Amino acid sequence: MTTMKTAPAGSSKSAPATDRVFNFSAGPGVLPEEVLRIVQQDVWNIGGSGIGILEHSHRGKVADQVFAECDADCRKVGNIPANYKVLFQTGGASAQNHLVPMNFMPAGTTADYIVTGHWAQKSFDAAAALAKFPGGAFGTANLAFSSKDKNHSYIPSKDQLKFSSRPAYVHYCTNNTLYGTEWHRLPETPAGVPLVCDMSSDIYSRPVDISRYALIYAGAQKNVGPAGATLVIIRDDFMEQGGRFIPDLMQYRVFAPEFSRPNTPPVFAVYVMGQVFKWILRSGGLAAMHKHNEAKAKLVYDVLDSTKFYEPHARADSRSLMNITFRLPSDDLADRFVKEAKAQGLDGLKGHRSVGGIRASMYNALPRAGCEALAQFMREFERKNG
Repeated sequence: MTTMKTAPAGSSKSAPATDRVFNFSAGPGVLPEEVLRIVQQDVWNIGGSGIGILEHSHRGKVADQVFAECDADCRKVGNIPANYKVLFQTGGASAQNHLVPMNFMPAGTTADYIVTGHWAQKSFDAAAALAKFPGGAFGTANLAFSSKDKNHSYIPSKDQLKFSSRPAYVHYCTNNTLYGTEWHRLPETPAGVPLVCDMSSDIYSRPVDISRYALIYAGAQKNVGPAGATLVIIRDDFMEQGGRFIPDLMQYRVFAPEFSRPNTPPVFAVYVMGQVFKWILRSGGLAAMHKHNEAKAKLVYDVLDSTKFYEPHARADSRSLMNITFRLPSDDLADRFVKEAKAQGLDGLKGHRSVGGIRASMYNALPRAGCEALAQFMREFERKNG
């Protein structure tokens, strides 16, 4: 495959080209510039094959190499144990909201859900709906906690979690893109209970102990690739517990052989994911990525903590490194903030309608220069409007 050397993430060479802006979109999120350059070449002619990646058969030798390298580099980045499978699926994290309980919440069981935001709520709702499925094929979902009481502005303490007696699994979402909160620890769950996690918006932004989880899933489009692919990391023994009465393409075990190709896979999206994994490795791995992300977020949080003009949504101990959310004194000012920021090359800052205000999404590939520019703009905007 095409290769390219680069400076570490966050260096001065990470600033975007003059014809690109700083992309703070919550998803699809920013991709590394050097990865985009590699993609440009490989869309035309990958690996000297004379054919672009978009045109190759998903059963051909080039695709074999793409999938094998993506699997190997994903494992290297995350230090994934040998008894876990890496799967590449479609349907986004929303499909996983249904696949997880259909596989692991059979009739007579209860699965526990911790709800700390919009997507965690969607996960719980999907599982709860299966209780009404004709024939009673599935179990029930228990709401172990919800932070809705304070508009999902915080992560719960251990004492706030109320688990059922013998849950089939516990599900939570590590980072909440709409509200700007993030788990900075694992939830303390009953001993021996499988832990299932939606890591869509912060996967591979920091070191992760994969062995603590039975299943991790993540839509690629925020931190590890483009829209169109979903990464699943699943422990072998847990995978084999999955239901066998549901359709084949809804069973995780069916995707385990041949690098997830029981049907036509999202080849291009997987290819780009593979390039992003290579970029993370070249940039120093997850420890370096975490340091990079902490430094970026601090630039913006320091502005928020130095004034009352901006009001952060997330409680200080629950703040996300990936999505920073805050409000201004009025909606009119927020609209002006977004418009003026965009004119200065800071795009994608409008907050979600359920929270309002501003949301700055700062995934791995957003360079430090973007956060420096945003912090400077925030100070200047307050000076003019405060």
